[in-house]
Amino acid sequence: MTFNPQIIQNNLDKTLQRIKNACEKTGRDPAEVNLMAVTKTHPAEAVEGIRRLGVDLLGENRVQEAAEKRVQLAEDPGWELIGHLQRNKARQAIELFRRIQSVDRLSLLNRLNNLAEELQRSPYPILLQVNAGADPNKFGAELDEAEALLEAALASSHLQVDGFMTIAPLSDDPDVARRCFANLREFRDRVADRYQRDFTVLSMGMSGDLEAAIAEGSTLVRIGSALFGDR
Repeated sequence: MTFNPQIIQNNLDKTLQRIKNACEKTGRDPAEVNLMAVTKTHPAEAVEGIRRLGVDLLGENRVQEAAEKRVQLAEDPGWELIGHLQRNKARQAIELFRRIQSVDRLSLLNRLNNLAEELQRSPYPILLQVNAGADPNKFGAELDEAEALLEAALASSHLQVDGFMTIAPLSDDPDVARRCFANLREFRDRVADRYQRDFTVLSMGMSGDLEAAIAEGSTLVRIGSALFGDR
């Protein structure tokens, strides 16, 4: 898709209005919810264009795609990695991304901790990805395993746990997504109390389910198609 500033501005305005409406419906302040533009499969032109429209929180799904776009950009866009990360791409990921949202297993956690020290990126910010909807098709630590992963992350000398991320199961029933998001919020509240930590980031909700995510406490919605159109 060619980046059309007027079309994208209209899409951005509509998305921000959706966020505002969802917040008003649940008594939340819209300032509590950050919009992340997901530039996956869209060209470097789209990255530069959405930043010119005032969106500076950007997400990419794949390390290699981000690396290819980076050489076309005049400056670092400050991407966050929101897609599944293989251990052999971890070094490149830390070099490319300002935060990784998809830390979902101990082996990856340990690898990132070592690299953060080696590359002098300590403390390196991460989110732990939790499969809060128990979807066999999604990555993420299962809810009954997530606290053990969190304990390991908190014990890591060179990582900073900002919060948690989840992806809701695909379903025609909107309650499925809302239950998933509620599960993650409830988990966050439990561990925040137990460990006396402020896990301020709940990365939940995409173009199709941002209202349900905001209703359950999301602080960051990851928006791609609602901004840029279908891929």
